[in-house]
Amino acid sequence: MSFPRYPKYKASGVEWLGDVPEGWEVKPVRQLAAVVNGFPFDSKLFDAAEGIPLIRIRDLNQSKSDTCYNGEFVERAAITSDDVLVGMDGDFNVGRWLGEGRALLNQRMCCIRGKTPLLTRLLEYSLPFPLKGINEVTYATTVKHLASSQIEKTFVALPPIVEEQTAIAEFLDRETGKIDELVAEQRRLMELLKEKRQAVISHAVTKGLNPHAPMKPSGIEWLGDVPAHWEVMPLKRDLDYLTSGSRGWAENYSDHGELFIRIANLTRGTTGLDLTDIQRVEVPEGAEGSRTRVKSGDVLFSITAYLGSVAVVPHGLETAYVSQHIALARLRNLRLSSRWVGYAALSVVGQTWFDTKSYGGTKVQLSLDDVRDLPVPVPPMEEQIAIVAFLDTELVKLDTLTAEAQRAIDLLQERRTALISAAVTGQIDVRKPPKN
Repeated sequence: MSFPRYPKYKASGVEWLGDVPEGWEVKPVRQLAAVVNGFPFDSKLFDAAEGIPLIRIRDLNQSKSDTCYNGEFVERAAITSDDVLVGMDGDFNVGRWLGEGRALLNQRMCCIRGKTPLLTRLLEYSLPFPLKGINEVTYATTVKHLASSQIEKTFVALPPIVEEQTAIAEFLDRETGKIDELVAEQRRLMELLKEKRQAVISHAVTKGLNPHAPMKPSGIEWLGDVPAHWEVMPLKRDLDYLTSGSRGWAENYSDHGELFIRIANLTRGTTGLDLTDIQRVEVPEGAEGSRTRVKSGDVLFSITAYLGSVAVVPHGLETAYVSQHIALARLRNLRLSSRWVGYAALSVVGQTWFDTKSYGGTKVQLSLDDVRDLPVPVPPMEEQIAIVAFLDTELVKLDTLTAEAQRAIDLLQERRTALISAAVTGQIDVRKPPKN
C-alpha cells in the first residue's frame, strides 16, 4: 500500500527532520513534556523479590524487574506505565515500564511525561530517531551516553491540530501493532525450531537412528532406555587429557598475538566454534602455553557460565589457547569420537548432567571432575559417525528455517522503523485511507 503526501512542505531547520508539512510546528521536547531524571538508589537496599520494583535500562518494555528497592519511597523517581522512559548509557533505548502498580526509576535513565497523554504517545514514536543520532556521536570515555539536557533540547515536529495528532498516534498504534504481532509469530517459530533442534539431538544421541532397535535400561534414571548394543560410560574412560585455561591472561589481551578462546566462542546449539567476536593474547613467557593450547578434535566445555556451551576444535584452526573458564578435553578416540561427545553434551544427557552438578550459588560453576564423570552413551564408532552425519544434515535444515525467520523479523522491523519515521516527520499523510 502507498500513502499520500501532504500538499506543501517547508524546511524544518532541523537536520533529522528535513522538510515537514506546511503548518506543522517544530518544537523542543522541553516545550512538550517534562524530563525527569532517575535517582541514585543505594544498592545496599536492593532485593531480588521484596520491595518496590526498580526500573533499569534492561527493564524497558518488560512487565517485571529482577531488582526491588527496600528503602524509603522517593516520589520524584516514581513512574507508571504511562511514562516514556529513556535509557541514557550504552546503546540507548526508548520504551515503557509494562508492569502494574508503582515503580521507581534508577539513575542513568530518565522519564518523559508529555503535557497530555497524546503528546507522550507521539514523543515515544518520535524520539528514537534524533536520540539515536546524538547517542552515536556522544561518548564518555568508551561508553555512549545521553544527558537529559540533550533530550530536552531535541526538536520534534507536530501538527498543531489535536485531531491530526490523534490520527497519527492511532495510525501508528494500529500499524505497528500489526507488525509487532507478525514479529512475535516469527519469534515463536524460532523458539519452536530451537526446541525441535534440542529434541532431534537428544533423540539421536539417546535412541539412535533405528526405531526398531531393541532397548535396554541405561542404568541412569533420567536417561531412560538406550539401544541394547550401546553402553553408557563416563567420559574419563576415553579421556587422554583434561585441563582448564591459565588465570590472569586477560592482562595480556592484544590486537595481535594468538587466538584466545573464551566462553562467548562456545555455542549452545552446535559443536562448532563461533569466531564472530574474537580476542587475541600475547602468550606470556614461561606461561603454561603448551598445557592450554588446543589441538584439532579437542572438546571444549564452559565451566563457569552458560553451562552446557560446548565446541569441538576444527581442523585447520590457527594457534589458539583457552581461557580459565573453559575445560579442554582431549580424547583417546578409542571408544568416543569428539563430535559425538560434543552432541552428547548438547543433548538432554549433557544438559541434565551439568544442571545437576553445577554449584556456587549465584556464580554457577563446574569442576573438572564433573566433566570427567559426564555420562556418555557409547554406540559403535561407525554408528557414532553415522549419527553425527545425520545430525549435521538435520541441523542445517533447522538453521536455514531459523535464518529465514530472522530475516523476516529484520525486514518487518525495518518496515516498522520506516513507517514511524515517515509518519512523525509528515512524509506521509495518514489522515486518509492509503491507496492499495
